[in-house]
Amino acid sequence: MMERTDSAGSVEAQRLGPSVGRIFLVFLRLGCTSFGGPVAHIGYFRDAFVRRLRWLDEASFADLVALCQFLPGPASSQVGMGIGLELAGLRGAIAAFLGFTLPSAILMALFAYGIGAARGSIDAGILSGLAIVAVAVVAEAVRGMARSLVTSRAGAAIALAALVAALLLPGSLTQVEVLLVGGLVGYAVGGVDAACTPAATASVPTKGHMPPAWLGGAALALFALLLFGLPVLAGATGTPVFGLLEGLYRAGALVFGGGHVVLPLLKESIAAAGFVPESALVAGYGAAQAMPGPLFSLAAYIGVAAALPSPWLGGILATLALFAPAFLLVVGVLPFWRSLRRVAPIRRALGGVNAAVVGLLAAALYDPVFTTAIHRPRDLAFAVVCYGLLVVARLPAWVVVIAAAGAGWIIGG
Repeated sequence: MMERTDSAGSVEAQRLGPSVGRIFLVFLRLGCTSFGGPVAHIGYFRDAFVRRLRWLDEASFADLVALCQFLPGPASSQVGMGIGLELAGLRGAIAAFLGFTLPSAILMALFAYGIGAARGSIDAGILSGLAIVAVAVVAEAVRGMARSLVTSRAGAAIALAALVAALLLPGSLTQVEVLLVGGLVGYAVGGVDAACTPAATASVPTKGHMPPAWLGGAALALFALLLFGLPVLAGATGTPVFGLLEGLYRAGALVFGGGHVVLPLLKESIAAAGFVPESALVAGYGAAQAMPGPLFSLAAYIGVAAALPSPWLGGILATLALFAPAFLLVVGVLPFWRSLRRVAPIRRALGGVNAAVVGLLAAALYDPVFTTAIHRPRDLAFAVVCYGLLVVARLPAWVVVIAAAGAGWIIGG
């Protein structure tokens, strides 16, 4: 009798999903080992949550990636927040954000203090190894997602068209347009991907942790209130702290196309306003390239360097201000998105959107991931070995990352 009870309890635990603490620890490991930028981060997430842990199915993960491509903010961080939200509600989203962001934020804060490591002092071989392993991670993500999400000729045509468009016309606007066109084609054609039909997704259990619609509405209202209210508050009080937070929040709310696009906005709102010299901002941006996790952790460096109201408190407040728009948008939109994606016409459109996501990810595999990392035949051979460790040996991505960094250090840049 006890055995039957334990079995039922195990089934119930599986249905309810992982604990908040487990989510935090998984994202903390990802925050320590996810090098290579936003595209690579999505590959690491897929390896962890779809392939190994099986906490998400392929279609749900692709839906989430597509949604975050439409939203302003750091796409990979928003995907992580969305995963946490899907698995454990609001607390899960907070755990995912903290786990993924803390390692790089702490490193950037230390760098601002002058006791961390800038990119120039990190061994070139290690940096090369980390860039090369990102090629293998993204390549496996493209292969796996294509196998699951591009299962018809129409889907393959959409994916190839998205790949060509992204290569010929790079930019965040092209990405949004490609996703929109993919959705329209998927809706018109129908049956683009069997994995995205209502019948297929009806069997995927939902864990019931998504915040209610009223909380999503409240998050969107708070997003708008801060966007329009912080400038008024900063102007009315004349307090430098509010001015710094307003500039960071505005940059986080208006950036499309990933973390790299935030630099021009920060130059305008932070450097031009005199909070941090432009030379120091650029130095921090360069150091952030060598860090694991999100590029938006640059905010911790800015807050410590500005020392408003104090270095450490400034680092915390600045990080929260730059990430807050992304967090509020995910919490605000995802509850409605989960309901919408169950509607049959929306599911047809999502078949096309998901095929377009595969094409966009394939384009990003070439540029910037491949073009940044592969410069000679030895680099390509190194990437093939890393890919074999992921696919044939089925080692976790974080193990391959550490091995690649070590091999890069031994071989040299």
